[in-house]
Amino acid sequence: MIKINLLPQKRAKIRAPASSSSASADLGTKQFGMGLGALLLAAVVVFFVVDKPRRDKISNYQQSMSQLQTQIAEKKKQLVGYEEMKKAKADAEQRAQAINRLMSAKVVPAHVLHELGEILTQNRLPAMTEEMRKKVGNGPGSDPNKRFQLDWDPTKVWLSGFSDANGVFKLEGGAQSEQDVTQLSKRLAASVYFLDVTPSGGERVVDRERGVNYYRFTITGRVAY
Repeated sequence: MIKINLLPQKRAKIRAPASSSSASADLGTKQFGMGLGALLLAAVVVFFVVDKPRRDKISNYQQSMSQLQTQIAEKKKQLVGYEEMKKAKADAEQRAQAINRLMSAKVVPAHVLHELGEILTQNRLPAMTEEMRKKVGNGPGSDPNKRFQLDWDPTKVWLSGFSDANGVFKLEGGAQSEQDVTQLSKRLAASVYFLDVTPSGGERVVDRERGVNYYRFTITGRVAY
């Protein structure tokens, strides 16, 4: 019978896989290290190329915004009271313009007659100061006693005489009603050309020749010479 010693061969077969496994482990460790290094390198590149510039840009924006807000706050401090001063300036200019208009409107008899014609023309208003405009209006500062009817028809009134003696005038005429005389008187009182306007008398009369029933009136006052 032939005998074969197989022990060395078994040992050789057992050692062979151990040597191959060690080599594979070393290769895997090396590849892992290379991969980890590549990731770290990529992270460094992303940080310096992308993230850091973006963070620096945002920081610059924030600093600029902070400086801008500081400048705005300083400007607001400098502009405190500007709106009030602007409004006061506009009011002063309006008053100056009104005064200049009144000073330039030298009152002469021709101007007085022209003003009477304007007052007795439909949809026309008397020449008024800005203060008087507020009083005859419907807004703040209005005066019900000075307010007149804007759609009043002046054709309901006619004049029969106008006299001026040393600045004191007397206006006579007729109207369809006493209310028409009131509207005429309020317009005369609102005008810059007349002062102390007073309806001083009136009565209902009948013109028998024409068959007309009307209200005869007299208005007195002073001309603002």
